Amino acid sequence: MNNLKKPLSILSLVAINVIAIDSLRGLPFSAEYGFSAVFYYLLAAITFFIPVSLVSAELATAWPETGGLYVWVREAFGKDIAFLTIWLQWFYNIAWYPTIMSFIAVSIAYMINPALSHDKLYMLCVVMIVFWGCTWINCMGMQIASWVSNFSAVVGTIIPMLLIVLLGAIWMVEGKSIHVIFSARTFFPNLKHIDNLVLFITILFSLVGMEMSASHAREVVNPQRDYPRAVYYSILIIMATLVLGSLAISIVIPTHNLNIVSGLLQAFELFFQKWNMMWFMPVLAIMLVLGAMGGAAAWMLGPSKGMLVACQDGSLPPFLGKISKNNTPVCILLLQGAIFTVMCSAFILMPTVSSGFWVLSDVTAILALLVYVAMFPAAIVLRYKFPDKVRSFKIPGGKIGLWLTCMLGLLTSIAGVIIGFFPPSQIPVGNLMTYEIILSVGVIVGCLVPFLFIALTRYTKGTGTK
Repeated sequence: MNNLKKPLSILSLVAINVIAIDSLRGLPFSAEYGFSAVFYYLLAAITFFIPVSLVSAELATAWPETGGLYVWVREAFGKDIAFLTIWLQWFYNIAWYPTIMSFIAVSIAYMINPALSHDKLYMLCVVMIVFWGCTWINCMGMQIASWVSNFSAVVGTIIPMLLIVLLGAIWMVEGKSIHVIFSARTFFPNLKHIDNLVLFITILFSLVGMEMSASHAREVVNPQRDYPRAVYYSILIIMATLVLGSLAISIVIPTHNLNIVSGLLQAFELFFQKWNMMWFMPVLAIMLVLGAMGGAAAWMLGPSKGMLVACQDGSLPPFLGKISKNNTPVCILLLQGAIFTVMCSAFILMPTVSSGFWVLSDVTAILALLVYVAMFPAAIVLRYKFPDKVRSFKIPGGKIGLWLTCMLGLLTSIAGVIIGFFPPSQIPVGNLMTYEIILSVGVIVGCLVPFLFIALTRYTKGTGTK
């Protein structure tokens, strides 16, 4: 009777992809590039976004079990590497939380006093309160989490994204002054200096997440035909909204005045001032807060459940697998909160809110790309290790297509990790030594801690401790 189940349409897959990946938070980063942001987005799509989409679709249709990435890497390289990968996915989300919480804090500040967005103490307090509030809610159970997530995505992400693109278009049609030069010279960036490439890592990170939605590929009537189409349409929509949203910000705010934390609200404020719409600013701020909080709450529990699968698989000490009466991994959520609290010290140690925001975003992006350093080789290994495994979708081009796709994505991910350790020319990071220490500690801790857990788990099993 399974064949009677109503399959997903191409439109459904596109909607899933857009909601999962499209993000307002990263627009000020790419707006720093001006017109050359278009070049960077196209480069990221060809070398990273499309390979991730194709690889995750093949793996998801072959191994649809709960656990996703953990299962794929485990089947290719064993439990230890699989745990390292799922840990990195979980840990980079922790590093991402301060940035999304900062976005929430800035949105709230714009309803009270915009100057607060530059106050490190205010930012830190709001970030901590919002995060632990979301943690408490998740520990209590999220019975309507799916509805809340979809509602917040539409109200707090898609509508504001379309609105800023529309306002930017009207601004240009009316012939108002712009701060972007549209020419071949400004389209191609100066790649002689590597610090001009550093913000490119945030563009790569803004395109992370297609592997989440690829798990639905097997529910399409004809995955080999329809999934590539869904990916194609998703890429067009996501790229168009991100590129046009970035340009909408950069045409009204000069690069030297752009704040990477509050840049989106800066742009909206200028648009609203010109058209006497400042009354809508508090409404917009509430929409953005709802969108950011809904996304944060959803992502907070998801990766933690992935860690729970690893715990049940014996890769973590048993006590971390404790589940509440609401079926939430309480100990893992509390551990997540403790690490988050320590990472928020970046706001105190860095000279400005923007630099603190950047270093956490940089750590997040590096760790996220390391996940793909494991996923791309896993796809190659699994094709040879399990050649007879039924795959509803396969990367086009046979084994040559597989190798080209995976190597392109792998090399881009490695290059992104290397570039991420260079300070950006567009953002003052203060003392270079302090910046590099914070960045390195974040990445090293993210990579080494899982091996400590592996050793602890084996020791616990060896002594018979429960």
